[in-house]
Formats: sequence, structure tokens, C-alpha cells
Amino acid sequence: MNVLVIGNGGREHAILLALSKSKRVEKLYCMKGNAGTAEIAENVDVDYMNAEAVKAYALAHPEIDYYVVTPDDPLAIGLVDELESIGKRCFGPHKKAAVIESSKAFAKELMKKYKIPTAESQSFENYGDALEYVRKKGAPIVLKADGLALGKGVLVCETLQQAEEGLKEIMLDKAFGSAGNKIVVEEYMRGLKYNPGEEVSVLAFTDGKTIVPMITSCDHKRAYDGDKGLNTGGMGTFSPCPFWTEKLEKQVLKTIMIPTMQAMNAEGRKFKGCLYFGLMRTDSGMKVVEYNSRFGDPETQVVLPMLKTDLMDIFEAVTEERLSDVKIEWENGACVCVVLASGGYPISYAKGKEITVGDVGDAVLVHAGTAVKSGKLVTSGGRVLGVVAKGKDIEEARKKAYAAVENVSWENMHYRKDIGIKYREG
Repeated sequence: MNVLVIGNGGREHAILLALSKSKRVEKLYCMKGNAGTAEIAENVDVDYMNAEAVKAYALAHPEIDYYVVTPDDPLAIGLVDELESIGKRCFGPHKKAAVIESSKAFAKELMKKYKIPTAESQSFENYGDALEYVRKKGAPIVLKADGLALGKGVLVCETLQQAEEGLKEIMLDKAFGSAGNKIVVEEYMRGLKYNPGEEVSVLAFTDGKTIVPMITSCDHKRAYDGDKGLNTGGMGTFSPCPFWTEKLEKQVLKTIMIPTMQAMNAEGRKFKGCLYFGLMRTDSGMKVVEYNSRFGDPETQVVLPMLKTDLMDIFEAVTEERLSDVKIEWENGACVCVVLASGGYPISYAKGKEITVGDVGDAVLVHAGTAVKSGKLVTSGGRVLGVVAKGKDIEEARKKAYAAVENVSWENMHYRKDIGIKYREG
């Protein structure tokens, strides 16, 4: 089979690396891709947010058998629907299912209606009403832009002043553009021993009939060590989550995952693809922090390297609604991804910095914001590379990843030094 993956970040490179191991895949393509994807796939320079251009390319290239649509934006505009309308087979949810991520207000109403555990919340389109509610509730409180904001549209406000300023920033100053036309104001969830709580990312394959959780991972959203600084798209991940157990997985399947799949079916929005559950452990059990309608980034970078089953087999089973026929198996051990970012990310940063790569051992460099200019590897984004390493446990994987980081550099490179140490007992 010839397979095209849509997207140009670290997640897409990780998916391509997994597909490159498939005995059933002959040639890989990536639209638009980066310097890393170019090493294992043919990069295609087409704007994937232009559905007509993507369809024109697909019609002109009948040799491509299958399309994997991974970023949130093309899913939200219905790129899977558009490709299927011209007879192309795809992995990824339809537009009406992708709304579970593209509208936080929709997701909260769904959870409320079907009694899926989550934080109490209210949605507002009027700034004055939202401000009144925030003042009534007080701080700490969480503000979420309703639409897609590159994973950055969430403000955790410790004080009422921060909440008022954040509300103005989102709704009036349009810090996240039209994503902030509507806002979700949410209670601040408290964890068992940690504030704001222990979080875990659980990606799941689902065909709308069966839902199968992947191995767990934990993300580091904040820019700096100790979870300080602004929210980013993710500064690193590790797998598996230290507090996750078989018992907890059974509980989450029963109270959150299966009810979510069934709720989407009941709403006429059958979800087929990868459904991401951002969860928090609280005194009253596991609760949903957020849903994503696709593979997480950088969670994918530590989850897929541990997959033993052929990823193409899983993708096709989801498309054909026979996921229950596939036995999905995982390697033992652990995996860590340290994200190397441009200095100044997530606000402003320079591009075009030459990247020097030395011996990284058996670690893998997953490319995100990279390009080749005049024959040299250069930075082209905020998150540039993910250094991914596997080990018998998280400690060994961490050591390998950080040893490899020492041999990668460019001007003003920035990374966190504490990936993989949170949630340890004691």
C-alpha cells in the first residue's frame, strides 16, 4: 500500500516512523512534512487546509491507497469527509465527530448530558456575563477558549485578578483569535496530593463500536522546569504513567471511555479514529480535562514506539469498523521524549538557525519544526525536535534521552530538564 500522512509536525513524523515498520506499506508520503519526514517519505507541498487542493492532488495520484489525517485543524474543517467524497479511504474522524475537540463548549455539554465525570463549567459568548460569573465563583479558576488554539487556549488563573485579565485577553483582545469568541469557565480541579492534580493522557483507537486504550503517557505543558511559565503545545512526555493501573484502566473504560463513544453515537456523531482523553486523578475519581480528536503531540512520540502490532492493520480495522478483530500488543518498558524548542517559544522565536547533530546513541530524533536550507538542517518552528529514547524503565529512558540531547544544538536552543520525574511516589 501507498499511504499519505497529512501534517508537518513531530506527531506526523512519529506516525510515519511507525508505518515504515509495516510489512504492508510500500511507499509513504507526507503533506507537507518536514526535514525528518523527507528521510522516510515523499514530502508533498500542498496546503492541507485547502480541501479542494487536497482533493485535486488525491485525484491526480490514484496510486495513493490510504490517507491519515492527523492535525486538529483539517479534521475540524472536514477533510476526511472531503476525501471520502471522492472515494478515498482515510483514518480520522468526520467533521461532525471532530467537534469534540474543535468546540470545548460542545464537549462540556456532551459530558454534562451523558454524566461523564468532568469539572463543573459554564459557557459564555458575552464578556459581561462571563466576567460576572468569574467574580461570583472566585479563584482559582480555569478559562478555556472554545475553539482550536494550538493547545495553548487554556489559562489556569490562581487569583481573581489573573482571571479578569485572562478573560479580557481571550474575549476582548482576541489573544487566540476567533477561538475565543466563546469561552468555557471551569472549576479548578484538585488532585489527591498535587495541585492542580495528577494528569494522564490516554489515546484510544475506536471505530465507533469498540474502543481500545493505548499505553498511557504524561505530558509537560508548561515552558519551564517545575511546570512554570506559559502553556505550550507540549515540552516533553513519558510513558507509561506511574500511577496508572489495570484497575484504574477498567474504571476509566467503564465510566469515561465507553460512555463517550456511546454518547457520540447517540448524538449521530460516530467517532472513528484516535480519540484522546486528557484525564485528572481527583479525590472523587478520574475526570476528563479535555478531549482531542486525534493523536496527541508529543504523546504520540512515546506511545507509538512501544506498539508491537502493525499500525496499518489497526488503521484499516478502524476504517472498516472491525477493530474488535485486531489484537493490539505493546512492548514492556518505558519511553521518554524531550522536546527541543527555539528560544522564546511559545511567544516569539527566530527561525533558520543551523542545527548540529552528533552521536545520539539509540535515541531517535523526531522532527517537528525543521527544514533543509542550502543543504543544511535548520529550525523552522517553535518546537523543533523530539529526542525519543526507550529503556527498561523511565529512569533508563530519561538518561538515554538526556545523553542524546547533549549532542544536539543550535543557537538559543531551549528544553526542560525535568521530563519524566513527576508523579513519582515520594
